[in-house]
Amino acid sequence: MVVNEVERLQIDITSNYSDWRDLAFALSDSFGINGLEFFFRISCFNPGYKKAECEKQYFKCLYAGKNGITISTFFYIVNLAGITVTETTEPEIESTEELPTIPDEVYSSLPIILEFVCKAANSATERDLLLLGSLVTFSGCLPRVYGIYDRRKVYPNLYLFISAKASAGKGILNHCRLLVKKIHEDLREQSKELKEVYERDLNLYLTDKKKNPDATKPALPRERMLFIPANSSATGVFQLLDDNDGKGLMFETEGDTLANTFKSDYGNYSDGFRKAFHHEEMSYYRRTDREHVEIESPRLSTVLSGTPKQITNLIPDVENGLFSRFIFYHVNIKSEWHNVFDTTFKNGLDEQFTQVGELFYELFEHLNTLQPFLFQFTEEQEKRFNNFFRTKQAWYITQLGDDYTATIRRLGLIAHRIAMILSVLRIEKSTQVNEKLICNDQDFEITFQIVETLIKHSEYIFLNIQKNSTNPQIKIKKKENFYNNLPNTFTRKEYAEIASMLTITDKTAQRYISELIKESLIKREEYGVYSVLKPSDEEMGI
Repeated sequence: MVVNEVERLQIDITSNYSDWRDLAFALSDSFGINGLEFFFRISCFNPGYKKAECEKQYFKCLYAGKNGITISTFFYIVNLAGITVTETTEPEIESTEELPTIPDEVYSSLPIILEFVCKAANSATERDLLLLGSLVTFSGCLPRVYGIYDRRKVYPNLYLFISAKASAGKGILNHCRLLVKKIHEDLREQSKELKEVYERDLNLYLTDKKKNPDATKPALPRERMLFIPANSSATGVFQLLDDNDGKGLMFETEGDTLANTFKSDYGNYSDGFRKAFHHEEMSYYRRTDREHVEIESPRLSTVLSGTPKQITNLIPDVENGLFSRFIFYHVNIKSEWHNVFDTTFKNGLDEQFTQVGELFYELFEHLNTLQPFLFQFTEEQEKRFNNFFRTKQAWYITQLGDDYTATIRRLGLIAHRIAMILSVLRIEKSTQVNEKLICNDQDFEITFQIVETLIKHSEYIFLNIQKNSTNPQIKIKKKENFYNNLPNTFTRKEYAEIASMLTITDKTAQRYISELIKESLIKREEYGVYSVLKPSDEEMGI
């Protein structure tokens, strides 16, 4: 294969900056984020090779989107170096870098209830799906616990979207519904009893009204349930949340169900959906009773799965506030056929998950007997938490721009909630919690190992949405795009080539250079030679 041949001969095919850049464009165009490993392997023979700079360059090219440079350029440059190949030769597709899975060590120290869930997995990816799916499912059913984050009271609720092509194995996620099915059934039974009382009182009212015109008609009973259908009207969703004290869980295996509902006139509750993530007050008008209703602290959790296209149907651009509110996990495609007659669980997975659901139900009932309690990090954990996300934010601003800042910031809140869930799941039925629950170091470490993985998956989805977006309003501004593609040092000729590649006229490029000099973003070293000015670590907050 081509990359193997470059490595065997140890040829530097990246000595010319423009070739190095074009190789990044060619590989990112054909392989997306998976081409990064190829780029490392063909770049490392340059005497000035630095992996961090190489990664930065690759993401600049990947983030730039369509540019006209294809895999043909890769083969052209390789041929010039004396390696004879044709365009039918593929650079080791089977060895492309996959998105990371959650580290194995996480699974050796999970709360026991999560260990039982993850035992059903046959692969690292399935294990991740079950862990994330159960964490988010449980997040909708943890009463009494709360935290203080950024000076606001927050609850454990999370939003999850599992992305995978058809038949890629995301179906196992659906078993997580069974973990909280008993809670849903209890609420439905309550609803049934309330309806029976209502029908009795209504009959009494209708009978009594003939004698007493001033008799009061009984109020409609609350519709009690845990699972809230995504394909409900906006008013229907709000009313169900109100009937259930602002709490609910959306669990849909087809992301288009929610996307199509948002696109309809009757079902566009995306604003309320975004507010619910932060427990912001929601209001709606109940026509039947001519009543304005306010839901003070909605606590909605959401589990969705679907194809990458279904993500863009739901979240058409990265500036849509929904993107940064979701945990994303993209399933790596596996070509192997799995054993469809596996007898590890003789009665199927439904029975296994129902049994784990019984264990969780016992914890749920115990939590309901407790007084509200506060989840907290230790002082040392808070310092590490802030340093971690401060550094990540600074890094991704330089890599992906301001549009990714909201994702990093909300991943901070997501991390806080994951740690909260892990800590609560360790509470035993006999345990009494007095006002505070302090995160142990084990759960703190688990949380950050999970989050490190989630950041990479969110980055992958972010870049795909950005690359495939047809909305001109969210395209990267030309000047920002031009600046992002400039190397650390460059000449007049090189920046003209970059401008041409980005369909920017030479005159406009000259104007951009003048403006960037005035903004102290680049510096003229000498006539026709420039350098990009980097902010100091102190300015980046590291």
